[in-house]
Amino acid sequence: MTQPYVNITTENGVGTIEFFHPAHNSLPGDILAKLAKTITEAGDNDDIKVIVLKSGGNRTFCAGASFKELININDAKTGKIFFSGFANVINAMRTCPKFIIGRVQGKTVGGGVGVASATDYCMATKFAAIKLSELNVGIGPFVVGPAVERKIGLSAMTQIAIDANFFYDAEWARDKGLFTKVFEDTEALDIAVKEFAEHLCTYNPEAMKDMKKAFWEGTEHWDTLLAERAIISGRLVLSDFTKETLKRFK
Repeated sequence: MTQPYVNITTENGVGTIEFFHPAHNSLPGDILAKLAKTITEAGDNDDIKVIVLKSGGNRTFCAGASFKELININDAKTGKIFFSGFANVINAMRTCPKFIIGRVQGKTVGGGVGVASATDYCMATKFAAIKLSELNVGIGPFVVGPAVERKIGLSAMTQIAIDANFFYDAEWARDKGLFTKVFEDTEALDIAVKEFAEHLCTYNPEAMKDMKKAFWEGTEHWDTLLAERAIISGRLVLSDFTKETLKRFK
């Protein structure tokens, strides 16, 4: 696989959305926009009762936003647009009326942790270590922070946000509530995801829709909140500190 994509397939009431980018599934703005759109459309599709969200490849679930785009930000407007990419995906997941099952096969970083946190039920392999790396480059996980905090709590989110150079293993993420189950390998993960998704399709769709709304109660302001957070990150990426740091990474 060399070309980035967002695909959706439907089988037995399960809509499987898969995204991919050859750079360790680090996602540029156009792929993030397509992912948000695909999630919204799946939520409106009556043939889909449950959604599975996964990424292509075997090693990395999502390495966050595109570093190539990040280092080319030179003004606040572009910065806000860039950091709104994951905000729009998280909000699409939040407002989607269907349960979203996360399938995390490998490491996930930054915005990828936000996506995993925005799923309603997330399963992973033992290789699915997580890291919030934003502080390393002088920014901070402002956009994904609300989703991560909602899932694992303020104390755990603070820990991984400050300890920005360390990967926390899948068992830690399970203990904190991000992952519900951790499997030995991708094969076992895929079997469990398929069985669970198909079982959920036997439930009352109206009940699941109402439960989804109840689960996300209190987040109705996130359209505004995450946009404000994107502005903060867009400002920080223009700071002298971050610009110098990005030059070293480049």
